[in-house]
Amino acid sequence: MSVTCFLRGCMRVGSKYVAAHTVQRRSLSGADAINALRPFYFAVHPDFFGQHPREREVNENSLKRLNGYLESLQKPGAVSVKPTNLTFYVRITKDYTEKIERELLPTGFRAVSFTLQNRDVLSTVMDVLTSCSLSVEHMQELLKTSSENKKGQTGSGTPFYRPIKWDKTYYAFTGMRDPEEELEQAKKVEVTLSLWLRNNEPEATKKQNASMPRREELKRLKRDLCEKLGLVDIRWQRRWGVAHKCCQLQSLSRLSLQNPEALHILRGHTLVFTDQSGMNAAGHVMLGTMDVHHQWTKLFERLPSYCSLLQQTDWLKERISHLLGGIQVIHIEKLRPVAPLEEHYSLLDSFHKRLLPRRLSLHPRSLQGLTMTLENDRSSPSLHEMGHFIIPVSCDPTLLQNFLQSHAQEARKRMRHKVQLEAEEEDVVLSCIQDLSLKSLSKEPSVSSRQMIPCCRRLMEDRSPQMQGLRLCVSHFYSVMQDGDLCIPWDWKR
Repeated sequence: MSVTCFLRGCMRVGSKYVAAHTVQRRSLSGADAINALRPFYFAVHPDFFGQHPREREVNENSLKRLNGYLESLQKPGAVSVKPTNLTFYVRITKDYTEKIERELLPTGFRAVSFTLQNRDVLSTVMDVLTSCSLSVEHMQELLKTSSENKKGQTGSGTPFYRPIKWDKTYYAFTGMRDPEEELEQAKKVEVTLSLWLRNNEPEATKKQNASMPRREELKRLKRDLCEKLGLVDIRWQRRWGVAHKCCQLQSLSRLSLQNPEALHILRGHTLVFTDQSGMNAAGHVMLGTMDVHHQWTKLFERLPSYCSLLQQTDWLKERISHLLGGIQVIHIEKLRPVAPLEEHYSLLDSFHKRLLPRRLSLHPRSLQGLTMTLENDRSSPSLHEMGHFIIPVSCDPTLLQNFLQSHAQEARKRMRHKVQLEAEEEDVVLSCIQDLSLKSLSKEPSVSSRQMIPCCRRLMEDRSPQMQGLRLCVSHFYSVMQDGDLCIPWDWKR
């Protein structure tokens, strides 16, 4: 989501009438919360972290979880919400730097971690702002406005709503950046692909050439470890540098020499280097990159227990499929590669227990061939553009049955279209690599086939000679990675 779209979304929300809550502690509506959190959103928005892919990814994931948490609090009848741990990288204003100099990273932002465990929107908003050391003075005016809204309700039930408009002196006093000014500056310096390549291709080529020995070493280490340990594959959660990946494989290789018996159990598994150790919902073994050998060994000892839990998870999926006309419960790994198995099992178990007493009248094979994912932070079922259903764990079974039956035909149509898109994407990527003489062409998981296909076609039409021999990754921002890979936005401008 671009900064422009984000601001437009905020203004659209602010222009609508918002129904006030009747519970005293939930005095903030959804629009109120957005207005109150504007300083926070502009401090952590992923679009401002284009040169820092890892921090951008962390903020994107945390924002999704925060929005889900706020959405859950606003559900009718919601009593309690599961505590949520969040980490954000917060941009620093010049006037505020001295106060937190010890926490400040060289890149101009700092890491903030906190836990949300409130039962109302107001306390949650206050916690987010104070945890990130952001001003809450504007909240006084917001609370006053919210109170006036409630008093101003008439027999029609429509409250008066007045969005907050901050004076320019607010930004001068607090040191916060004026979002309107930043938006105007962003428009003025809009980058074109040709100009960006002209300025950054030499640096990318230099870094890529310097990384070649490390890339060969990485291939060798990965191949040797897969053969020695009987692994299906070795993967990484995010785009770490080649040197970083080599260090991780070297560490695993040393452990295999020191304690070969402990690693014997890995045969037939896929390893994923992540931020935490365990097993993910896909059944892959996750090795935390910050953990030491002792912690990895402990994980290997617990692997039989994880495998048993994985079998129980598969059994629950079969039972749910039987109860819902043959539809399959899936986990989309590319979107959530590190979803813990325990969390996935808990979702399945809760959903299964909710279905059992209702005895739905679905034919055993009426929904065969269709797929669904379970979500814990949604209030209503939906159909994804790629054809899979997104179902809340707390969804009413009768409502779910009606939704699945009424959308089954459309789901099959979208699934067929998905297969066509994926085949078309594969063909156009291969053609793009050949036509532009690229070393490789990949994309971020968040880039869809609908975005990737026209991007590649436009690249072939443009035929920039500066791309020859480069490693290209289609993303949402421009960046030169530390090993020379080039990231370009899928909607790049000529």
